[in-house]
Amino acid sequence: MFHPLRVSAVEQLTDDAVAITFAIPAELRETFRHTPGQHVALRRIVGGAEIRRTYSICTQATEAPDEPVVRVGVRLVEGGEFSTYALKELSVGDTVEVMEPMGRFSFEPRAGRFAAIVGGSGITPVLSIAATLLAREPDARFCLIRGDRTAASTMFLDEVADLKDRWPDRFQLVTVLSREEQQSGLPSGRLDQERLTGLLPELLPVADVDGWFLCGPFGLVQGAERALHGLGVARSRIHQEIFHVDDGNPTTAAPAGPGPASAAVPAHSTLTATLDGRSGTWPVRDGDSLLETVLRSRSDAPYACKGGVCGTCRAFLVSGEVRMDRNYALEPEETEAGYVLACQSHPLTPEVELDFDR
Repeated sequence: MFHPLRVSAVEQLTDDAVAITFAIPAELRETFRHTPGQHVALRRIVGGAEIRRTYSICTQATEAPDEPVVRVGVRLVEGGEFSTYALKELSVGDTVEVMEPMGRFSFEPRAGRFAAIVGGSGITPVLSIAATLLAREPDARFCLIRGDRTAASTMFLDEVADLKDRWPDRFQLVTVLSREEQQSGLPSGRLDQERLTGLLPELLPVADVDGWFLCGPFGLVQGAERALHGLGVARSRIHQEIFHVDDGNPTTAAPAGPGPASAAVPAHSTLTATLDGRSGTWPVRDGDSLLETVLRSRSDAPYACKGGVCGTCRAFLVSGEVRMDRNYALEPEETEAGYVLACQSHPLTPEVELDFDR
């Protein structure tokens, strides 16, 4: 559900990025009380067309009775309708429709050693995770390894520096710039699989890290995951969120759900879906995803990016078989349990049933 929220602050982070803070009315405080790592979807209507974009919350998570603080970082994307509006038009006092916090790249703070590898705007949810962890758990340590193009393009410099000042013994910061040499620290270059494989054991005891958080462009996250696997890190300790996917890097479009993997695409299919306790059945038009099928009759169907990245449209496949074109949001254990992304799913059987409420 979307709620109209007033913009209370717009802060310039870099030449191409801003931080937007929303005022939360008293009656919505519990609705917008987020867990570290979650995101919100923002909605805008332009020329009768709806635009939705997801942005991670960068602020420390609060607990009652403290007020929740919802602040997101927005980086300009070439041709991006919402990011252009946010950087060039949005002002304090404006109203934006904001969906309540969601997302599974979230973390309940606990004692232990944790680390993150981020690139660019991937710092946004990790900043919330690190700040909340260090504030709540005196026995926790956090290592942040971040890659950016240049110092001038680095988001949330002051916020990260504040973490270092407040917890110098428990917060370790490693910065790598790909297009600019630093006066001190590591040489410039990308944080790819080969470099991380050699670098990580020099920075911290890899085997002792209780949780790894990978966030940023697809290439960085994929390289970091492979490096960690090569260093013997169990998949259960790796959590990831993709911020940008190059269309040249598709995932394998494998069938998901019961039935033979070689099932032929049916000439006609129907979808039954349960959402907020109500069910309906509709024909699936040729080429349409299951999400598009639901949206024709249920405008309240959950979605944000429609690109297989955010996971907002996750649903349980009750029956039938589907093909997912791409999946950057669901963990292997989720797909094995029967969950699919409705925005990327197409029917492979005459009848398919989804449950958005599970």
